[in-house]
Amino acid sequence: MNQEILITHAASVEARVEEREWPWAVANRERIAANWQRRKALKPKMFNGRVLALREMELNADKCRMVYSEMDYSDFVGWLDLPDRDTGVANGFAVGALQGSDGGFICGVMADHTANAGRVYFAAGTPDRSDVLPDGTVDLATSLTRELEEETGLATGYAVSDDWIVVRRWPAVALVRQVVVPEPADALAERIRANIVRQEEPELSDVRIVRGPADIDPKTMPQWLQTFFAWRFS
Repeated sequence: MNQEILITHAASVEARVEEREWPWAVANRERIAANWQRRKALKPKMFNGRVLALREMELNADKCRMVYSEMDYSDFVGWLDLPDRDTGVANGFAVGALQGSDGGFICGVMADHTANAGRVYFAAGTPDRSDVLPDGTVDLATSLTRELEEETGLATGYAVSDDWIVVRRWPAVALVRQVVVPEPADALAERIRANIVRQEEPELSDVRIVRGPADIDPKTMPQWLQTFFAWRFS
C-alpha cells in the first residue's frame, strides 16, 4: 500500500471484497492474541466480529477502485497496535464530513467505552459484513449514512455530495463525502448533544465544532483528519 500522503477528489468509488490469505496475521498469532486480551481488559465491551481491511487501491482518472478482504477484528486491532505493521494493508473507511449551513464542521468525541475513547473525528467506521452486497460490492455510501445515524441520530434532513474526497494518510484511507445540514453548526451541535443524552450507550460523549485551522487538535484528531482540515482550510 502506497504510504505517501494523498488528498484528491474522485467522482466515484468502487469497492469489492475478495477472500485472501493474510500471512502477517498467521505469523503474529500469539502477539495478536495477547494484544486482544490487553485491549479487552481495558475495554470489556469490545467484540471480536469480522471487519474489512483495504488490500488494494487504484486511482484512475476520477475513479477510485478498492479491494477489501475480511478478517477478525482482533487481527485488525493487532495490526493497528503492534509496531511492525504489514504495509500492504490499510484501514479504508467512508466518512461523512458533517457541516452546518454556516460552514462549521461537526466532529464527534468518542465515548469512554469505545476502542477510540476521547478521539475526535467525523462519523465513520471500519466496514464490515453488513456493508457487503450479494455480488461482493462493498457499499461504502450506505456505510457512511448508517454510521452518521448511529453516532449522531441524523437519519434525514441533510444533503450528501455526489463526489468523494480521498484522504490517504497511511495506515488510514478515508473516503470523505460532505454532508450539509440546513441549520447553523451551533444549533446542529446542540441537537446532536440532545440525542446523545437520550441514548442508553452512545458512541459519542460530545461534539466539537471546527471552523478553521485554530480548531485542529493534533492531540485528539487522527492524522488523516488533520490532513483533511489543513487541505480544506488552505
